[in-house]
Amino acid sequence: MDLSGRRMRRFRMRFGRNRLAGGENDDGSVLPTRNGGNTENEASCCYCDLKITMLNEPIFRLGRRFSGVMKIWFSIGLGFGVASLLLVTLFLLLQFHPKPLSNRLASAVFGFSPSTRVSLSGFVYVFVSTVVTVLVHELGHALAAASEGIQMEYIAVFVAAIFPGGLVAFDHDLLQSLPSFNALRVYCAGIWHNAVFCALCAFGLFLLPVMMSPFYKHGENLVVVDVPSKSPLFGYLSPGDTIVSLDGIRVHKPSEWLELSAILDKQNTETSNASLNNLGGSRRFHHGKGYCVPISVIEEGFKGKVVENRYVCPGDLTPFRSVPCSDVAARNEVSVCLDAKDIVKLNKCGDGWLTRSDTDDSSGCVCSQGEMCLQAMQSPGVSWTEITYERTSSQDCSRHSEFNASGCVGTFVFVGDLIAMSRSVQLTAYQPRWLSNFCVKSFPDIIERSLTCTFHVSLALVLLNSLPVYYLDGESILESSLQYFTWLSPRKKKKALQVCLFGGSLLSLLAFFRIFFIGLPLRR
Repeated sequence: MDLSGRRMRRFRMRFGRNRLAGGENDDGSVLPTRNGGNTENEASCCYCDLKITMLNEPIFRLGRRFSGVMKIWFSIGLGFGVASLLLVTLFLLLQFHPKPLSNRLASAVFGFSPSTRVSLSGFVYVFVSTVVTVLVHELGHALAAASEGIQMEYIAVFVAAIFPGGLVAFDHDLLQSLPSFNALRVYCAGIWHNAVFCALCAFGLFLLPVMMSPFYKHGENLVVVDVPSKSPLFGYLSPGDTIVSLDGIRVHKPSEWLELSAILDKQNTETSNASLNNLGGSRRFHHGKGYCVPISVIEEGFKGKVVENRYVCPGDLTPFRSVPCSDVAARNEVSVCLDAKDIVKLNKCGDGWLTRSDTDDSSGCVCSQGEMCLQAMQSPGVSWTEITYERTSSQDCSRHSEFNASGCVGTFVFVGDLIAMSRSVQLTAYQPRWLSNFCVKSFPDIIERSLTCTFHVSLALVLLNSLPVYYLDGESILESSLQYFTWLSPRKKKKALQVCLFGGSLLSLLAFFRIFFIGLPLRR
């Protein structure tokens, strides 16, 4: 069989169709098979591969030696593969529900939302993880075939354009001679191995804090690994710094950082909308993040100018205004330009802070005598968020055991898109116990990201190869499963296979289009 026109598959080559065609001369094999074909490596501008034959004998001997155990193992995988085919088909149908969870499902499977930009380092993680998971996938097929007495011809790893993939080639005649149940074990083996590999990655992530505990503290502080030059926090945070809190709330893990950022962003959006809705009424909206500023500081502050209905301050000064309160007598509104670096050190007021109790009536904007509650003027959709950090990257600060060592703890205010900011820095929950160089700090993050990326890529391969579409494992699983419908003639089985594959391929294209294009959220 000539493989030159069948090798350009993104993840897997197809398995055989002869079982439904009914003719011995119909060489429509969908598993990469060959009869004395070319095993030389190929390279071109859009495609290159590496064929490996040195593993043929070791894998075959391993499969034959533990044939009984492997047949039981891959019989379990058979059940998993058929169940995956049914569940993925249900998933495709759910995508056309009036309210599909496209973005959430894509994030759960692929590890990122379709609207998320993947960095260069992230692309490297995905590429390496794909190569590893594809090899695990093909190894499953090779071992399953070896347990049935079929030796592979070669394993190939290829790159088509920028997409890595792999295939394993078998003798066509031997493969077609297998009973349907035995063939299903071979067809489902790749999916089954990816699923097990996915579980191993999850188990590794679960045990990682325990394995790293002699050298790293986990979940106590949020450590900065990298701040790209395009990040809005570039120049404010450095690799090795520890983020203490976000708007006064302690954060310990990257997941908490993202979740809290989403909560604060949602709160800011609701506050902005409520403020706009109440501007035309008799009662001004008073919720906000305020500071108790001494009246003497306000009197010494710079008076800005109103330009196009906006209060503009010169230089690095920030416009502030008084917060009207329902429990405070009406007063004239105060607008003043102040230095935000000094203001954030003062006591907080207003009920826009998550750290203040919503049930405390006195926690509004009441300040001490001689002070007034002021809040920064913000544009709609812009968040005012305090970030407190500890400068552990310097030697002087790393020697201090006290958290609030002088000169090592700082606070700055971020004004802008909070969601974009939270995703622009690379963080880890692992902090070295002794050494503080960058490589040591980055090691747990590299392991964690590798396991996480491999988990998602392996899960994606399980779902993709379970799809009832052309050229993937789902086609072969569906084809062999139809053999058990004995009341159907070979012609009807072939017709049913074509209908299912065409419908599955069409639904898959529409579902992926909906997930990655229609399901994209609007950018602010």
